[in-house]
Amino acid sequence: MAKVVYEKDGRIGRITLNRPEVLNAIDDEVPAELADCVARANADPSVHVIVLSGKGDAFCAGYDLAYYAEGNGNGQATQDMPWDPMKDYAFMMRNTEAFMSLWRSYRPVICKVHGFAVAGGSDIAMCSDITVMAEDARIGYMPVRVWGCPTTAMWVYRLGPEKAKRMLFTGDKIDGREAEKLGLVLKAVPAADLDREVEALAERMATVPVNQLMMQKLVVNQAIEAMGLKQTQMFATIFDGITRHSPEGINFKTRAEQVGWKQAVRERDAGTFDWTQNRPINPGG
Repeated sequence: MAKVVYEKDGRIGRITLNRPEVLNAIDDEVPAELADCVARANADPSVHVIVLSGKGDAFCAGYDLAYYAEGNGNGQATQDMPWDPMKDYAFMMRNTEAFMSLWRSYRPVICKVHGFAVAGGSDIAMCSDITVMAEDARIGYMPVRVWGCPTTAMWVYRLGPEKAKRMLFTGDKIDGREAEKLGLVLKAVPAADLDREVEALAERMATVPVNQLMMQKLVVNQAIEAMGLKQTQMFATIFDGITRHSPEGINFKTRAEQVGWKQAVRERDAGTFDWTQNRPINPGG
């Protein structure tokens, strides 16, 4: 079964992340399947707009840590030492570029977020053109606390430097209301209204000619790209590899293998573990 599903609905192309049993977590195949669905929508001259969503209880819970952290996935996420930074860069940049297919899409992309859009899931959401969240949904990039750097680097372009630092220095998750207040997303609505809100926006946009939509998107995106987006993503993707192969990153990986990724993530997010000293943080110490 496809892990990302594409359907055409009149003038709307619908892309759905389809691993609901793991909250649509990202594995080796999801990024490539996502990019393929974007390409299919762009190849259809009758599609005007894309709606991106997730099946089940969440939009996307990030990378599949049972696969990559508790296990070792395809063996590229954590290499044996000494590690090859350029091998890691090639591996991770493939994913970054796949997520960026949403940004480069000639059809505007509306991302509908319910449940969670966290870690790598927030990368996917923020590569879209417009994001609408449920008020009770949560977004954030918790791996900035250890074992990650957001490779698409969209936080600073969406929030500006100070608010981006607030998110990336803490790894906090915020709900849809705060995400709207910060300017991270277009709008947050009650969960019961999310589908209706996104459909109304998509249907309104779908009445605009394809070439008009494409020109407006290219102009806006060019302004961001002129600020150095490609170079920033290069550094972010390299740094992501460093976070996973630093002493702290290796300690997190080992901890996930020993006690399970859920326990390691709880310790990471609660701030109760010293990843440099590789031990729990002593109260007051």
